[in-house]
Amino acid sequence: MPRTIWSGAISFGLVTVPIRVASATEDHSIQFHQYHLEDMGRVRVRKICEVEDREVSQSEIGKGYEWSKDRIVAISDAELRELPLPTAKAIEIEAFVPLESIDPIQIGEGYYLQPDGQVAAKPYKLLVQALGRSSKVAIAKYAWSGRERLGLLRVRDDVIVLHAMRWPDEIRDPAELLPPPTEVSEEEIEGALALMEMMSRDDLEGPEFEDAYTDAMAKIIEAKREDKPLPETPEPAEPGKVVDLMAALQESVEKARSSRGEDADVHELPTKKAAAKKTAKKQSATKTAKAATKKTTAKKTSGRRSRSA
Repeated sequence: MPRTIWSGAISFGLVTVPIRVASATEDHSIQFHQYHLEDMGRVRVRKICEVEDREVSQSEIGKGYEWSKDRIVAISDAELRELPLPTAKAIEIEAFVPLESIDPIQIGEGYYLQPDGQVAAKPYKLLVQALGRSSKVAIAKYAWSGRERLGLLRVRDDVIVLHAMRWPDEIRDPAELLPPPTEVSEEEIEGALALMEMMSRDDLEGPEFEDAYTDAMAKIIEAKREDKPLPETPEPAEPGKVVDLMAALQESVEKARSSRGEDADVHELPTKKAAAKKTAKKQSATKTAKAATKKTTAKKTSGRRSRSA
């Protein structure tokens, strides 16, 4: 059972839903400590008071804001909990929007919101069902850890999930990272689409979606613990030089085909002749349409002149 990291309420108009917040994710990565290599003594970070030049305990440490070089304004945890904001004690829903309207780059860590007691069961279920039927997500504001945040509320398996969000002005403009102007042919786009189709999946199940790094690290630790040779490191594949984009796409499709079996449904990449024929066909259709338009316009003009005469 995950521990509660915050408790308060969801405010939905005049409806209040008491909730408790728990982290929705777990970190399974291997953690390291720092050691002195000479004698393998543990290296720790000690908190030293610069005025008294001594180590201080956590109970002696508080928060403060540096107003100027010679003045610090102390802020207690109790004062942070009593901020003059409605979001200090509640997750205030501000609007409901389609999920597609939210840029994924804004969405961050996820938390499960659990109804706090029997009194919260009905309004909690009401919000779950309303969100489900609306096919929308709720955008809310809340205050944790000394700052007000933006959040997204959605439903996962009948449980409300709160995702921390970045404020719009915290997202950098990517315009300066754009590549120099270049042209991509229709043939190359169709080749990329064929490769995407070959690599499409219905889920994220399988060994390619497992944490290979942690497994490899565990093997190294086990080998060193038992004084055995370290596992051999496989030779990394050298990145190929992009010379012919179509050739690279074709080779990628072939590799995907072999990895999925010979019976895999593969969309063949367009050949240059087929692409050229397709382009010529489009051009011919365009010319025919233009000629028909000119002929119709000429007839109309001739008719007007006859009536005028």
